[in-house]
Amino acid sequence: MGAICLNTYYGFIGQFMAHPGQRDQLVPILLEAADALQDNPDCLLYTISTRGEDPVGIWSTEIWTSKESHDASLKPNKIQAIIQRAMPHIAAIGETTELEVAGGKGLARLSGIE
Repeated sequence: MGAICLNTYYGFIGQFMAHPGQRDQLVPILLEAADALQDNPDCLLYTISTRGEDPVGIWSTEIWTSKESHDASLKPNKIQAIIQRAMPHIAAIGETTELEVAGGKGLARLSGIE
């Protein structure tokens, strides 16, 4: 039953606006964060997305075991270095949304629930 999940997880959707012409430089930097989180068991999902018709928008979609684990993930030196490299490319932070993720397809598998 991969679509059923009995836990509530912390979800975060954030939007970044790159400086004009810099979106394609910013995306790989943000994907480095995804790579750096590969061994973090509290990070269940971390994606970076763009929309073709939006030349500056980038969205981060994340699911974590808790808000505390998300907040803690921002502190390691490796992540701080990635953030510092990304900042010059970011013109603004757009809308951010915090969610209580109840479950869905794949989430049970990602969290290790059988």
